[in-house]
Amino acid sequence: MAEVTAHHGLFKDTHLHVDDTGGTGRPVVLIHGWPLSGESWSEQVPALEAAGYRVVTYDRRGFGRSDKTRSGYDYDTLSDDLQALLTELDLTDVTLVGFSMGGGEVARYVSRHGQDRLRSVVFAAAVPPYMAQTGDNPEGPLDDATAQQFEDGLKSDRSAFFDQFTTQFFSVGDDLKVTEEQRQQAIALCEQSDEKATLECMEAFATTDFRGDLPSVTVPTLVLHGGGDGVVPFEGSGKRTHEAVAGSEVHVVDDAPHGFNVSHAREFNERLLDFLAR
Repeated sequence: MAEVTAHHGLFKDTHLHVDDTGGTGRPVVLIHGWPLSGESWSEQVPALEAAGYRVVTYDRRGFGRSDKTRSGYDYDTLSDDLQALLTELDLTDVTLVGFSMGGGEVARYVSRHGQDRLRSVVFAAAVPPYMAQTGDNPEGPLDDATAQQFEDGLKSDRSAFFDQFTTQFFSVGDDLKVTEEQRQQAIALCEQSDEKATLECMEAFATTDFRGDLPSVTVPTLVLHGGGDGVVPFEGSGKRTHEAVAGSEVHVVDDAPHGFNVSHAREFNERLLDFLAR
């Protein structure tokens, strides 16, 4: 357990909470989804560590145990935070695994900072290429009405919103794919988030266009997605990312929800470990 200080932006001493298994294995950096924290990778860290990898998770600014700054919730700043982490820990030959919102950080990191430190990347249930449904992006899976419902729910009653959101997060239709204990654990992570960070990061992942970033990705790439994802549907996100990244691989987990790294951890880990081994 450690802290990395991001020396950039308006708040030049932003402390990011980091958990690092250490060791001499190849580094795998896991970037969590919204509005969770690095602890949401609890099903992946032991499996990766057992396979000999150095596993690094961190809490995005405004979430978990990291500093709750008053600004910096745009993808340029968040990718700069990631660069600060890789630089301070002196990580090279890295695989970045971005889940949901974290997939946006992967895309923006590559276009903004290059691939010198990277071996490969994984987009898991990730928001690229562009979530917002607009005139020039009709395939975007997030329409204005749904985005407004999210914002209104967060502003009116955060706890009720997190209860509803985690149910959708882990469900296919009306079928909850995790235990109630696992869902409650996710709610507890959501509750650690800062209100401003939650709202501004929601706006960031909803409205940031990564279509210009994805062609910059030329390292080996895996797109992992749940076939029943109702939060970031495969057709509007993972499928299009796979098509945009030349030579990428794609694996869809049948009947799996958005939070499939928990609900379908075994298949998720098997596919990830197979990709890392090649």
